[in-house]
Amino acid sequence: MLSISHGLSGALVATKLIHPLLFIPACLAVHYLEDWIPHWDVGTGLSTGKRKKSTAIGLELVELAITVGLIYWFWAPAGLSTLWLAGAGAFAALLPDFMEAPRNFLKWEPSFLKPFNDFHGRFHHSTHNLTVGLLPQLIVVVSVFFLK
Repeated sequence: MLSISHGLSGALVATKLIHPLLFIPACLAVHYLEDWIPHWDVGTGLSTGKRKKSTAIGLELVELAITVGLIYWFWAPAGLSTLWLAGAGAFAALLPDFMEAPRNFLKWEPSFLKPFNDFHGRFHHSTHNLTVGLLPQLIVVVSVFFLK
């Protein structure tokens, strides 16, 4: 999934569950559930050579900036403590992708990350079909907007 979907989902979960012992595992569970749904993301095509790493990195940086902007827009009116909580939830929800980044972009995988990345890979279902791949993510973003 796009970082936007994962980040917003994690922000929503954290602002509803509040305590880190509750929201961190829930954010991780939501990440894996979202990755189970066929989706398109900026990394789609990296393993087949259809997308350059530099392109994927550039798109990911733009996407992370959009994620931060949306989190600010959705949760800043609720106050600074809620905004920080939303940010922590977004970070927790994006953690599996952050741990996978060295392998995907640097072809380097520290041994302690391999079991986590292998577990993550079991859930990941990408599609090259942009419409099919973006529709569930649009649903996530709109749902988060109304549930926040």
